[in-house]
Amino acid sequence: MRTTGMPLGHKLRRGLAAGAPSEHHEPVPADGMPRTGPERAILVGMVGPREDEGAEPLQELARLADTAGAQVAGLVVQRLNRPHPATAVGAGKVDEIRSRVRSAGADVVIFDADLTPAQQRNLERALETKVLDRTALVLDIFAQRARSREGRLQVELAQMTYLLPRLAGRGVLLSRLGGGIGTRGPGETKLEVDRRRIRTRITALGREIDALRRHRQRERQSRKDAALPVAVLVGYTNAGKSTLLNALTRAHVLTADKLFATLDPTTRRVALPDRRTLLLVDTVGFIQKLPHELVAAFRATLEEVTEADLLIHVIDASHPYWTAQRAAVEQVLRELGAGSTPRVTVLNKADRLSTEALRDVTAEEPEGIPVSAVRGVGLANLLRRIAVALPGPMERVRLVIPYHRAGVLSRLYDAGRVVRREDGDAGIVVEADVPAAGVGPFRPYLDGGAAARTAH
Repeated sequence: MRTTGMPLGHKLRRGLAAGAPSEHHEPVPADGMPRTGPERAILVGMVGPREDEGAEPLQELARLADTAGAQVAGLVVQRLNRPHPATAVGAGKVDEIRSRVRSAGADVVIFDADLTPAQQRNLERALETKVLDRTALVLDIFAQRARSREGRLQVELAQMTYLLPRLAGRGVLLSRLGGGIGTRGPGETKLEVDRRRIRTRITALGREIDALRRHRQRERQSRKDAALPVAVLVGYTNAGKSTLLNALTRAHVLTADKLFATLDPTTRRVALPDRRTLLLVDTVGFIQKLPHELVAAFRATLEEVTEADLLIHVIDASHPYWTAQRAAVEQVLRELGAGSTPRVTVLNKADRLSTEALRDVTAEEPEGIPVSAVRGVGLANLLRRIAVALPGPMERVRLVIPYHRAGVLSRLYDAGRVVRREDGDAGIVVEADVPAAGVGPFRPYLDGGAAARTAH
């Protein structure tokens, strides 16, 4: 959804230190004439010799730019084996982009790739306009979307980490170019700040986020103590995760047909057909080439994925490139260490497909459950599949394991969740949640016999 009514970057957040002044300059387009309204952007894509110049990478970049509040004024694609070390694209393409910038009156050039600090500086000098890469664009969107304190802290940390190596030589140029996409949010204020202040801010942000991380760990421990299974909704951005959460739990989470509408995790309870209670967590959506700065900064949030009992992978089955989006999500899950977590696949937005098209999708993803979250269709089938995929009911046991049988403790960690452990006179005293069907091997160590077992 395009931002209208005021120039981008008009609403600034506080920056690197309390009391630091916020500076704002209206974007100055390449034609030198002041303009109100959305910035005009030239998008630049680079494809390999055998890749399709087609459209999905730049289509997604165009949607990202639109989400950030820009108006796409032109597309430029170069086919090359490897990026040029100085300017990412060749000298002839740089001249072409400069010509397009001037003819379109563009304010910003956005590359669908990560640029090195040197490449970014060289391009800004050659094009005489603001240059952003894909990571900077995504960070800008996150700066707009962050609402909670946790979200704002994580976005600011990602921005500071991204900005630090890009300070040298950019202060004068960026001051002249002014605000707009890539300069809003916590990283926008006083861009000429020295490295020492940024490093100090990064350290302070890291401490605050670590405190939030410990708080989230305590929350997860409380869930484990209650023996409530946890399922996390994952998927490509705009796949319909928040709409599905609302449909299953009658929550009122913000939903919008835009990228990254959800940044802050939301947890709700849902009753399963087997009468168990499930905690369902909504998380930030993924994209291709998810910036490493975001993965690192959002570690506290993304741990919800790695600690889940079940992942519910929501796919927009109506999207023409849904298989590529599925692969991108699976890649991110592997990078997070959640590649082997049990999962259920949801083929959302099935109402947008013809019968034949839906048949083709289910043939490609036979384990997927077709649903329409917005219409409430297929939800009963989904809940039944979730109940089957979740680990069986857990039992809380209290064990006393003799020290000479300490190997049993290792098997206990593999089989269940250890809630509490202490070393006693008679051995290791452990409280743990174990699958009801798997209590047998630990029965000889039950403290107090059957009375020590509590079903959950």
